Amino acid sequence: MLEVVNVSEVVEAVYEKGVLRPLEKLDLPEGTHVRLRIERIYGLLKDWKIDPQKLKDELRELHG
Repeated sequence: MLEVVNVSEVVEAVYEKGVLRPLEKLDLPEGTHVRLRIERIYGLLKDWKIDPQKLKDELRELHG
């Protein structure tokens, strides 16, 4: 039986000349299909660097 594993990560990208360009290197084989969810970044949040795992860990410490 084929096991399906859902792996997700948050990566910022810039839309230029009709193409989304990631702002960091992606560890994906050439030709890999991915699903995108577009969230526009406005104002001060634009320059924030957030580590999702660190944020989750800190929230767990605060709220159990």
